[in-house]
Parts: sequence; structure tokens; C-alpha cells
Amino acid sequence: MNDADNTYNGEKTASQPLEERVNNRSQRPSSEAFKAFMASNWAPSPQVAPERDAVADHAARRRRIISGQFKGERLVVPAGPLKVRSNDCDYRFRPHSGFAHLTGLGLDHEPDAVLIFEPVEEGTGDDGGNHRATLYFRPLAGRDSEQFYADSRSGEFWIGARPTLAEFEARLGLPTAHVDELETAVTKNVGAPEIGGISIRLVRKVDENIDALVDTARYNTAKDPDNLDLGVLDALDEKLSEALSELRLIKDGWEVEQLQTAVAATVEGFAEVVKALPRALTHFRGERVVEGAFFARAREEGNELGYDTIAAAGNNATVLHWTRNTGKIKAGDLLLLDAGVEADSLYTADITRTLPATGTFSDIQRKIYEAVLDAADAGFAAARIGTRFRDIHTAATTVLAERLAEWGLLPVPVAEAISDEGQQHRRWMPHGTSHHLGLDVHDCAQAKRELYLDGVLAEGMVFTIEPGLYFKNEDLGIPEEYRGIGVRIEDDILMTAEGPVNLSAALPRTADDVEAWMAGIWHEANGKA
Repeated sequence: MNDADNTYNGEKTASQPLEERVNNRSQRPSSEAFKAFMASNWAPSPQVAPERDAVADHAARRRRIISGQFKGERLVVPAGPLKVRSNDCDYRFRPHSGFAHLTGLGLDHEPDAVLIFEPVEEGTGDDGGNHRATLYFRPLAGRDSEQFYADSRSGEFWIGARPTLAEFEARLGLPTAHVDELETAVTKNVGAPEIGGISIRLVRKVDENIDALVDTARYNTAKDPDNLDLGVLDALDEKLSEALSELRLIKDGWEVEQLQTAVAATVEGFAEVVKALPRALTHFRGERVVEGAFFARAREEGNELGYDTIAAAGNNATVLHWTRNTGKIKAGDLLLLDAGVEADSLYTADITRTLPATGTFSDIQRKIYEAVLDAADAGFAAARIGTRFRDIHTAATTVLAERLAEWGLLPVPVAEAISDEGQQHRRWMPHGTSHHLGLDVHDCAQAKRELYLDGVLAEGMVFTIEPGLYFKNEDLGIPEEYRGIGVRIEDDILMTAEGPVNLSAALPRTADDVEAWMAGIWHEANGKA
């Protein structure tokens, strides 16, 4: 093959750029007559004055807080690009959570968008802050343009309408600009502050093109490019990601409403799973039947799943992140269902219930279940304003250690097991009891340890309480009757001035209530049949 003249063994070969070949299947005409015809006789796009989004004022307050932390610096927060799933098919788009939090934008309409905080004189920026923020994105192309019908990623003919610059500006109260202006907005006047330049901080590893653009600007304006300390620059960027994570530790009223919406849809999804269990018991992939029943509700009521559903029956329930969901569900099994609906705003619930597949717990299953429930209740009791986040875990796991000791499974006394030098009880409860919840199922993950694990509980925090016990079939250190049983109970908790509120309390928690709830759903379903 001769790449220069496109010949192979002396024969001329067709020349077509590789990036164009994915369009071969569409067989789209390219004649001028076709282009002229496609550009004609389309109704104008509707001109509707959008109302200001309910989230707009909350997002503006969040931006003001971040502006106060990074005076005189340009902040670059990308939404992220589309991601290829297979060849020319993309995953459903989800923006970076930091971008969503600062703009209020969810759903799937702003791939490649970037939010830029431009520094201004202190106190003269948005809402008296130190920056003016602008949203850069690619708006809808006119129906007289080739992009309208030719661009399968952004053309209205293919993916539907996209908001205009003016629509977003009205909805969000946030100035907008075309993404074509982005490069200049990112790179202008970059340089060392001591010589009049502007320092940049970037949320990295969201959009490779933006990473490269910022890195190039830094390199080109460095005093000594060959000795540019990338570690120092990475640390600057990490501080921005850290700040955006910590900003989400306290949820505002709008965020709490979104989480309540996600939880309500998730409760409905669990009911759909119970309805599907009789069929799941007859299917060679019963766990997939369960997964599908919940997913249908997530797509009907929300945007998507907040995370991959864990639908784990029997011994699979002892695998902490079992998302293959390929197993059978047998009569007598417990089904551990860990699932959450993501609302259109991208806030997600995260709930776990452990259900007897045929509606009734066995004696050993009930004993283990009630121990986990007692641990969850102890964690709930420990959650008080002013106590530490880690205290929830200590309270819950202490109860589990006590039960394990009562059952003769713990090889050492409880006091030794729960000490830092012991921890033997963690063989059967290896994960943490709580995590923050919000835009990400494991929200605020970049927050400093002293504000997260060692942080003090405060009004507006939302987190899970989810103890469990997992006795694997392969565990020869326990009696056989325990083996193959995994139990987790997980609820979503809002911290208020009066104490913790269980947002997911609509789902039954006690063994008796679970059995009665399942029986009621099946009775109603049979009555309608």
C-alpha cells in the first residue's frame, strides 16, 4: 500500500477519509439539488418566551460562592462531550455534575458546553461577586442549514430541537455565547499574574479537548516552558474540583425537592419489582426480569438509572457490587435490590431493600434481617446535628458486632473487634455505612476528609444509612445455615434542625411490614387479573 498515491499492488484505490466512513450506511445524497430542496419549505422554529427555571436563583447563589473562593482567576467548567458507545452510536449524554450544579442544567442537551467564570474587579461581578459567568454551547442550527439534516449528533432532523442562546439565557439568567467563541474565551490573556496575566483553573478529565486547550495556553505563556511545573498546575485544578464537591455537601431547598422526586419514583420502581417477582421466579435470568422492571419505571418517571441496578438473589447478594444480574431467583431466596431513579435534574435516589422472593422470610433469614435493621436504626439514632459523619458507621457496626458475637461467629470479644486493631466483624460488613447523596450517587467524593468522613453533620446534608451482613457460600468459618445469605437495608436521609428525616420511609423496613407489603401488591395484582 502506498498511502501517498492510494495505490495497492499497482492498482488505484478509492480515497475516503476514515472519519467520513461511518456515514457510508446513511447513503445521504450530496447533490446541490438535494441540498437546495432540503433547505426549503420548513416552518420557522417556534418563538416562545421561556420562563425562568426554578433552579436559576439557586445556581446563581452557588456560582457566587465559588466566585468568592477564586478571586482574580479564570475558572473553566466543561459539561463534557458525547461519548461513543459503539462506532457511530453514542451513550446518552450526561453532563459533569459540577457543571450541572453551577448551571442547573440536566438532561441531554448541552454536550461540549463550557461554563467560564471570567475574573473582574472584586465585588463588581455577578451578584456582587468577583466573576462574570458565561455559558458557551452549540445552539440549534437553522432549518435552512446543512447541519439541520446532515449532522446526526446535533442536527434537529436527527435528535430534535436544541435550545437557542436566547432561550438558555432567559431560563437560567446566565449570559450565553456560541461555542465557536470558546477558544478565545479560555486562552485570552493567560499568563503569570505578576506580569498582568490571568491564571486558569480547570475541572480536568471531563473534556480532553478543553484539557489540551488549557495546557497549551499555559505552556505557550509560561516564562520557562521547559521547566513548567505541571504538578503545581494540577494542584490548582484539583482545588477547584474539591471546592465544587464541597459546595454540594449542603443541599438547598430545590435540591431536596429533586431528591424527594427521585425517591418517590424509586419507591414506585420497587413496587414494580414485587409485581414482576412471580415471573422472575420462572425465568432462567430472573435477576434480569427484576432489573428490567425497575429500569422501565426509571425511564418512565425520571431520566435514567442513577447507577447500575444490583438485583442479587441468593449467594449473589453477598457480592457487594453484583450488577451482572444474570442469575436465577429460586423459591426461598432473598433478593437484595439496590436501585435508584435519577430525576430529570440528575439528582438520584439510592435505596436498598432485601425481599423474600416468595414473600416470607425463613427463620434464619429473619434473624439476619432484623440484626441489620437494628444496626440501621442505631445509625439513624446517631445522626444528630453536631455529631460526626463517621459516628453513624460506628453506631451501626457496633450493633452488628454484638449480634455476630451473640451468634458465636465473632472470634474475639466485641470490644476487641470494634477497636482499630481488631475489626474482625468487618469480614461480614466490609463497606461503609453512609455516603453523601445528590447529583452523584456517591456525591461530594472530592471533598476533603475533614469535611466528609470527619465532618460534622449539618442541616441540609443528604446521605444514606446502609448497613448489611454478607455470608458467602464459600465462607467455611460460619455454620452452613448462614451461608448464601446477604442482607442490606438502605435509606436516604435528610438532616434537619429537628433531626434526621427518612426520605425513603414509604418503603417498608421491618420484616413483618415487608411481608405484608408484598402480599398486598400480589393480592391487588391477582384481583385485577
